[in-house]
Amino acid sequence: MASSKEFLNFVLEQLSELDGISHRAMMGEFIIYYKGKIAGGIYDDRLLVKPVKSAADYMPEASCELPYEGGSKMLLVTELDDKAYLAGLFDAMYDELPERKKK
Repeated sequence: MASSKEFLNFVLEQLSELDGISHRAMMGEFIIYYKGKIAGGIYDDRLLVKPVKSAADYMPEASCELPYEGGSKMLLVTELDDKAYLAGLFDAMYDELPERKKK
């Protein structure tokens, strides 16, 4: 199941307090970037983030889920209605996110 543009727009609005949020469509889903680094994505209308230690510490109750069959497990973000919470999560994760690979 592909993610909807409506869900993408909702998530982008919730992340609007952060500078440097961007996205890219990929096979019916959306990759979310924070300051040029991949932070996570929207898969089947779920916001999933990279399972870095800071994200796991920030969301200790988060479940690990597969974004798609054969993918690597990611953390499910359930607190989507709290903009400050989401901003804190992305800020906490930033330093641990891998640098973008050079082509």
